[in-house]
Amino acid sequence: MPMHEITRPDGGRSPAYRAGDEGPGLVLIQEWWGLNAQIQSTAERLAEAGFQVLVPDLYRGRLAASGEEANHLMSGLDFVDACDQDIAGCVAQLGAQGGKVGVMGFCMGGALTVAAAARLSGLHAAVCFYGVPPRELADPARIAIPFQGHFATRDDWCTPAVAAQLEAAMRATGRRPEIHHYAADHAFFNASRPEVFDAACAEQAWQRSLAFLRQYLA
Repeated sequence: MPMHEITRPDGGRSPAYRAGDEGPGLVLIQEWWGLNAQIQSTAERLAEAGFQVLVPDLYRGRLAASGEEANHLMSGLDFVDACDQDIAGCVAQLGAQGGKVGVMGFCMGGALTVAAAARLSGLHAAVCFYGVPPRELADPARIAIPFQGHFATRDDWCTPAVAAQLEAAMRATGRRPEIHHYAADHAFFNASRPEVFDAACAEQAWQRSLAFLRQYLA
């Protein structure tokens, strides 16, 4: 596994999966399952598309095999530390190479994408898949970078109402987020979960994401 160590703003070290060595920087943030094969394969796809990708290992090697385990791991995560230290460290390392840096995440990682876009400097674009953080972690109105969101109409976690609140908060400050809705279930992008995976929606979201990231990070 191409694991790498990054330096956090507090001087600590944390692990991250690395893919690609050319192109704009991109921090990819895991789902609540952990840094598993699915998120690693997504990092490799992004590298093949021309990005240098870092995926912070927020669970420090732990993986969930069930929803119950995943919920336990996510509930034990310090979201502020994950954002302001682990993700920020990845942003800084990629940014030190001189190019622009984006952030992209799914589910829990989508929520942390919103948090990073609102809380961190050094980012130039954000792509969020079906995740919105609590307002006390990050106010979407503070997002000043180009933002693209992908949400599912049959999502009972990141519901259409929650997605609408995110968009409204950004538009209230004059921002113009690019928001897409799909007639699909939560985690429709995750090909390792056939019960929710939607190939057509996933491909459409993928192409939209690549076009958006290339537009703002090139």
